[in-house]
Amino acid sequence: MNTTDKQAPVIRVEGLVNRFGSKTVHDDLDLTLERGEILGVVGGSGTGKSVLLRSIVGLKRPDAGRIEVLGERLDQLSDSERSRVERRFGVLFQQGALFSSLNLQENIALPLIEHAHLPREDAEYLARIKLALVGLSPDTALQYPQSLSGGMIKRAALARALALDPDILFLDEPTAGLDPIGAAAFDELLVTLRDALGFSVFLVTHDLDTLYAACDRVAVLSQKRVLVADTLERVAATDDDWIQDYFNGPRGRAAQGAHSTSSSSTQE
Repeated sequence: MNTTDKQAPVIRVEGLVNRFGSKTVHDDLDLTLERGEILGVVGGSGTGKSVLLRSIVGLKRPDAGRIEVLGERLDQLSDSERSRVERRFGVLFQQGALFSSLNLQENIALPLIEHAHLPREDAEYLARIKLALVGLSPDTALQYPQSLSGGMIKRAALARALALDPDILFLDEPTAGLDPIGAAAFDELLVTLRDALGFSVFLVTHDLDTLYAACDRVAVLSQKRVLVADTLERVAATDDDWIQDYFNGPRGRAAQGAHSTSSSSTQE
């Protein structure tokens, strides 16, 4: 794939196979992430949503198949070339994974010092800019993760994921553990930053509100592969028992109704 091709997907997964011992989690799985889109990945328990994310970012080596990210196959690169590509990723894991011994400014400055080789003073200056970008006030810079609310930790972790100005943002259950107001604020922030900065988003979630509020397409993992990947309306209309239960059950109808109400009030 030509890395200069603006029309090419930023992630292309073909024929992916993932096994753990005798258990096959993915078998002949295909998926793409298009440039600039927010793709939501959903599926029942055990369908391997997080395993798929880890395979794409290179934390798990697939048993078979082909993964191209930003035009490169990580499994065919030297260590230095792979590091170069990985610097174009931003990753936010479910628990935030901030270093408890570092304040927020230091947490965000760390990748700038380690990977961009910036002087500490410059890195910490940029860290404060990133904190402002995700809506955290200047006085949070010197606070430690254990003193923050869940929503603030998620925003700080997002700031760190954005530290190196990534082309692709990988999010694993980013609204897990947040109250509905905090989760909605995070969804709105994600869309705002995507629109402003132009990155692509691979988003593993089970949050129906997030799917309706933030995602351009939704991919459903089922039967060891991607059952469907399309707009939310088309996915919700797919003739599959799990999809119908998930999208058209009580919680799905509530999320759809809330999104419709929000869209109508915005247009007014």
